[in-house]
Amino acid sequence: MITYESVLAANRRIERGIFKTPLEHSMYLSNDKIEVYLKLEAQQKLKSFKIRGALSKMTNLTEEEKRRGVITVSSGNHGGGVSYASSIMKDVKATVVVPESTPESKVEKIRYYGATVIQKGENYDAANAYAKGLIEKEGLTYIDACSDEDVISGQGTMGLEILASNPDIDTILVPIGGGGMITGISIAAKAIRPDIKIIGVQTEACPAMVAAMKDEMFYEEYPTDPSICDALVGGVGRIPYEMSKGAIDEIIIVSEKAIKEATKHLLIKEKVVSEPSGAVGVAALMEGADKIKGREIAVVISGGNLDEKLMKKLLEIY
Repeated sequence: MITYESVLAANRRIERGIFKTPLEHSMYLSNDKIEVYLKLEAQQKLKSFKIRGALSKMTNLTEEEKRRGVITVSSGNHGGGVSYASSIMKDVKATVVVPESTPESKVEKIRYYGATVIQKGENYDAANAYAKGLIEKEGLTYIDACSDEDVISGQGTMGLEILASNPDIDTILVPIGGGGMITGISIAAKAIRPDIKIIGVQTEACPAMVAAMKDEMFYEEYPTDPSICDALVGGVGRIPYEMSKGAIDEIIIVSEKAIKEATKHLLIKEKVVSEPSGAVGVAALMEGADKIKGREIAVVISGGNLDEKLMKKLLEIY
């Protein structure tokens, strides 16, 4: 079970292996009604929050699980975290299955830290199906990116840091892919401040959690339109789905156009390198800040692995 205490335990396990990332005020996004702060996980080790959950899980494996080796499925960032954690632990071999569409910058980072990378399938769901076959065949220990208690507890350490940096935060905007990050942050933040609002943000290309909560149905796979948010597509995790009603107060859907503009805004105005998946909270503010009820708002910028080609394209007019 994921609890505030399990988040605290994860924090103790991982605190030496991660950065406590800044919570920076944004003068551009703030106005006379709201103060906006950016939780810069784009400046985390490996430029992604995913290392928190991966390290939390890897440091809590049994000796038998370590011996068998681990496998995960990832759109890139979680795989990088697992690879990095395995390099620290040295005695754990890691395999990472990624979709064929995964940006090369993310694949390079996974390989750099020593994991075996398998590129398979046109999207996350296809890669996941392939990995399940390998697990059955080779008996590997599966590290779920978004539906594992240790992983979610690790992601929840962001909630601890946000409120430690600014106890007046009353609203947190969090990207939603599989749902593990928002679940962990919510558990930690609501334990410290029960009245805090946790708002998820999804791309219109794949509003899987919105559909799951509305239909009251677990969508392990979900159809996806073309999207620049490679980390936010596919289905949701079972644990995040089962905990969603208590963890998520609201979900905002943002357009792909707004996500591109938000990514560009972060680069040019905030001087923050964010991948599109990490910029969706800013997109929500840019598309409709007046709809977000809150005075002190933290926006999680979850990753900074912006593909080089996309960066150049975003900056073309400059």
